[in-house]
Amino acid sequence: MANYTAADIKALRERTGAGMMDVKKALDEANGDAEKALELIRIKGLKGATKREGRSTAEGLVAATVNDGVGVMVEVNCETDFVAKAAPFIEFSNKVLAAAVASGAEDVDSLLTAEVEGKPLSELVIEAGALLGEKVAVRRLARVTGAVVDAYLHKTSKDLPAQVGVLFAVEGAGDEAAVAAHDVAVHIAAYSPNYLTREEVPAELVDSERRIADETARAEGKPEAALTKIVEGRLTGFFKENVLLDQPFAKDAKKSIAQVLEEAKATPVAFARFRVGA
Repeated sequence: MANYTAADIKALRERTGAGMMDVKKALDEANGDAEKALELIRIKGLKGATKREGRSTAEGLVAATVNDGVGVMVEVNCETDFVAKAAPFIEFSNKVLAAAVASGAEDVDSLLTAEVEGKPLSELVIEAGALLGEKVAVRRLARVTGAVVDAYLHKTSKDLPAQVGVLFAVEGAGDEAAVAAHDVAVHIAAYSPNYLTREEVPAELVDSERRIADETARAEGKPEAALTKIVEGRLTGFFKENVLLDQPFAKDAKKSIAQVLEEAKATPVAFARFRVGA
């Protein structure tokens, strides 16, 4: 008879994020010794690392922090939502975030070379995959700086860690600027703008949208005299959809984001938005 209980299985699954059958096999082999079973799971995982390379990592979490006017955010991925909510994966993701803060890395490649616990972070990624039995990947890193930086994390499911994360930086001072920065960060999470200002939109994209608007209006039989006004109106709609400062504010659609920030004496600097798997 196996020298372990259902509670032992549950505890080891929570520690590793491994599947039930893998946990049971490890406990069987370890004669119920949880620590030995944990080691067996890790060894098995390391042996299977190469096989996991081609797997899709569409689940995971976003983690963020702000220190002294610098916001840092990472997206860490895994294969299943079961592992995404497991304590070992969350703990590993926090290590990734801490390494991003400490190293000052500006991109994922640099971050993976940062030393953590005496070895490159890239090695810890492999070890995390071995422990969890899934492919684990550090997908994205963002860093923004400003007088006020707000970090907003949003759960799309109460059972999972944050799936959406936003950093928003402004120049300004006082509670009013901080409140506005937070409100806009929440807005960004919901409305997913692609650019901060119109000037950031690539000229070729604007030209393409203008051409499409013109061709569509002509196909609809709009009068020649009205084409310019119609095209510019549709281009304005494109900006409202894609440019943060042009978007109607989520809490008061009568105001644009630009107006909200102006009223709070907050000058926008930069933003970053991650959604797991997107």
